[in-house]
Amino acid sequence: MKINENFAKLQSSYLFSTIGKKVREYQAAHPAAEIIRLGIGDVTRPLPAASIAAMHAAVEEMAHAETFKGYPTDIGITFLEEAIRADYALHGVALDLDEIFLSDGAKSDTGNIGDIFDSANTVAVCDPIYPVYVDTNVMAGRAGELLPDGHWNRFVYLDCTAATGFIPQLPTQHADLVYLCSPNNPTGTAMNAAQLQAWVDWANNNGTVLLFDGAYEAYITEDLPRSIYEIPGAQTCAIEFRSFSKTAGFTGVRCAYTVVPKALKAGASHLNALWARRQATKFNGVSYITQRGAEATFTPAGRAQVRETIAYYLANAGVIKAGLESAGFQTWGGVNSPYVWLKAPAGLGSWELFDLLLNEAQVVGTPGSGFGPAGEGYFRLTGFGTAEKTKQAVQRVLAAFSPAVPQRF
Repeated sequence: MKINENFAKLQSSYLFSTIGKKVREYQAAHPAAEIIRLGIGDVTRPLPAASIAAMHAAVEEMAHAETFKGYPTDIGITFLEEAIRADYALHGVALDLDEIFLSDGAKSDTGNIGDIFDSANTVAVCDPIYPVYVDTNVMAGRAGELLPDGHWNRFVYLDCTAATGFIPQLPTQHADLVYLCSPNNPTGTAMNAAQLQAWVDWANNNGTVLLFDGAYEAYITEDLPRSIYEIPGAQTCAIEFRSFSKTAGFTGVRCAYTVVPKALKAGASHLNALWARRQATKFNGVSYITQRGAEATFTPAGRAQVRETIAYYLANAGVIKAGLESAGFQTWGGVNSPYVWLKAPAGLGSWELFDLLLNEAQVVGTPGSGFGPAGEGYFRLTGFGTAEKTKQAVQRVLAAFSPAVPQRF
């Protein structure tokens, strides 16, 4: 018996597990401390009332033989797919029902999508970026060896820094698969139509598949594309991932969906058929009760409730951004995203800033270095807390640095 040795290449623990361990240790040593968590991107608002009502009704259906539901079909239950298709149509995107695949989370799908691709494929990722993209490809054997600079030698790293406004730049070398996330986690930046069109054209010209994570599309407030499929040519080069977690608060309920167009091919193989086969084999579908709750978010009442929740989180992000900038911090995001990405004061590394804020302000954020080597010296805070706690957190952070803040910049 042998294990998959690629797992031995990974860090001993996932980024957010490390954060959780540090917070638990601090709490044990300081039991009276009131810690405010603005690190892990979990939500705090309750589910939309429309979803709660729909899920209660679905529970009642499950209590009677004549309305009981068992296994869903391989690609879901049509009513939710119909609602998703209609939502795309509002943005000028036409999809077939069998191009929409339900799942238990965008994290699962962005990690599992690699199952349908050869391990020899070259993968391009932004740096910094959501660590699941990197770690799952390391597990699959696509990364190669870790270099002294923290990069994997078989990955292509996209120029995505403060100099580019944290917008990924087209690579100069070939990549078979490219992960893009807009609005971006962790930086909070979002690409415009021209930037996305450049990626679509490049992908079609190079035989590349774009793996487009649109989990935060509902947070877009400016005149920006909400879907990669709003861009001409995208259906022949892109797979899109979306989630109900950060939009409707389904982090504890679990529901998402991935769109794989039938026009997307690799040689003679249709990726839609490959993903359908993978899901039919490894996934038994999303529960009926959950699907009814998700469907309700597309009703007029559900849409209004989701917009209200998103506005709440964006307001929190705005409070964080304005407060930090008033003290001289340089920030990105917080406008089309619930995340605020900030430059650490001079002389502080990402984990040093984490420790300082935990110990001096009892505020938890996410070290930028956890998102890749280029994230060193940066830090992520989220707008997913309560309004009251968010304001308290900003006050604490500013107090921890004042009057030292001006001297650090």
